Amino acid sequence: MAKNPDNETFLIFCTRELAAEKRAWLNWLETEKRVSPKTLDAYERDVRQFLQYLTGHAGEPASLRNIENLKPMDMRGFLARRRETGAEARTLGRGLAGIRSFVRFLEKKGLANSAGLSATRSPKQPKTLPKAMLASQALKLTDATEHLSEEPWIAARDASLMGLMYGCGLRIGEALALTQNDIKSAAAGSMRVTGKGGVTRIVPVLPQVLSGIATYKRLCPYVLNPDEPVFRGAKGGVLQPAIVQKTMRVLRSALGLPDSATPHALRHSFATHLLAGGGDLRTIQELLGHASLSTTQIYTAVDTRHLLDVFEKAHPRS
Repeated sequence: MAKNPDNETFLIFCTRELAAEKRAWLNWLETEKRVSPKTLDAYERDVRQFLQYLTGHAGEPASLRNIENLKPMDMRGFLARRRETGAEARTLGRGLAGIRSFVRFLEKKGLANSAGLSATRSPKQPKTLPKAMLASQALKLTDATEHLSEEPWIAARDASLMGLMYGCGLRIGEALALTQNDIKSAAAGSMRVTGKGGVTRIVPVLPQVLSGIATYKRLCPYVLNPDEPVFRGAKGGVLQPAIVQKTMRVLRSALGLPDSATPHALRHSFATHLLAGGGDLRTIQELLGHASLSTTQIYTAVDTRHLLDVFEKAHPRS
C-alpha cells in the first residue's frame, strides 16, 4: 500500500478524523479501484501537500470542515503555490485528479462537497507526441545480440525482451511480470497480459518473439517455476526495470541511436508502425490496453501522411 505518514508530524497538518478518512480512501483505491502502486503513492503525496497548504491557509490543522467548504479560490491558491515550487502542468493535473478523487470519496459518505473542485479547471497540458523509432532502428535493437552481455543467457534474455516490447507493444513492467504459464499459453499464438489497474488483454505473439523467448529459456541457468516471472537477473532474482534501461543505454551507444530510444519507445514504435501498415485505431487501442481511444489517437499525428493516403484511396468522393 502507499506510504501513509500517520505520525505526529503529519497530524500537525490534519485532524485525526481526516487522517482516518484519508487512510480509508487509500485503501479503497488499492483494493476496489486497483490503481497502480506508483499512482497510489503519487495521490497520497498530492493530497498530503494539499492538506498542508490548507493548514497554512486556515491557520489550524486541516479538517473535514475545511474540505466541506472548499472554494475555487482555495484550489487556485494551492495550484499557484505548487507552480512557485516548480511543479509543471502534468504534475499539477495529476495532483488535482488525486484531490478530486479524495473529495468525491468523502462526498459519497456525506462528508464533503465537490462543487468547489468541479469549478476548478485542470491546468492545460502540453501536447507531446510519442517518440517512435524508425522500423530499421527498432529491428536493429531486436537483432543486436553481439552488443549485449558476454554471458550467452543474459544476451538471449535481453534480446528476447526487446523483441517482446516491440513485437507485442508491451510496457516494460508488463514484460517483466510475465510468468512461465503466460509464456506457455503464447505457444498458441497469443497470450494474456495484465496491464495498468490489473486490466487484462489478449495480444498476438509473433513466431520470432516466441523463438527468442525459447532461446533464452533454454540457456537460462535458473529453474523457471510456472507462477514466477520468467525473466531473471544475473543472480536469479526478478529482473528489475533499471537493468533493462541500462541495457538500452548500452545499445543506444553501440548502435548510434538517439536518446529517445528507450524501452518504452519500443511500445510507441509498435503502435506507430502498425498504424503506418494499415492497422485501425480500435485494434491498436485493444493491443496497447488503452482505456480510452483518445489516448491511442495521439499516434495519428505521428503518421498523418499515411492516413491522408488511405483516405484518398478509400473515400468514394476522392
